[in-house]
Amino acid sequence: MLVVGAIDRRVRCVVSQVPLISGHDNVRALVRSDFLAGFRAQFDEDRRARFAGKEPAMVPVVDEDPLAPSALPTPDSFAWFTQTHEERAPSWRNEVTLRSVEMLGEYEPGVYLPWISPTPLLLVVARGDHLTPAEFAIPAFERACEPKKLEILPGGHFDAYTEGFDLAAGAATDWFTDHLLH
Repeated sequence: MLVVGAIDRRVRCVVSQVPLISGHDNVRALVRSDFLAGFRAQFDEDRRARFAGKEPAMVPVVDEDPLAPSALPTPDSFAWFTQTHEERAPSWRNEVTLRSVEMLGEYEPGVYLPWISPTPLLLVVARGDHLTPAEFAIPAFERACEPKKLEILPGGHFDAYTEGFDLAAGAATDWFTDHLLH
């Protein structure tokens, strides 16, 4: 939403909940440094195979073992995706292309923060977020221009969609009401 809010002036108000600010920084926060070279080799091999007409390599989205290769190697990601699969999304498959993981490391939506203005921006950040860390989002908020607001929620990334949903939704509703209806 950050990128769209910056490049499309038809957008009248932006709320970004538990935002990804820097794919590069996120990958380095999520993946142990001694695993990075192995991932790079897998990305390169997958690219060669795809260029040769082969199917793209797949990796699990989550794994119970946070040291196993997966797109989102955090215990809270495993718990949320597993529970959501069991309770609400029985046809969900725990797989994503390796190329998607590579592209995550290349995605830099935080670069667009200064260009969102004059569109009103609300960042809803979870203090204990390990997936899109608050320590990336809070300093990035300073690069945005007014009008802007930072809402910090207790809990982790997925709490914004579960236990903390009322807080997150309330902040978003208030922001939209203030900036779209007045």
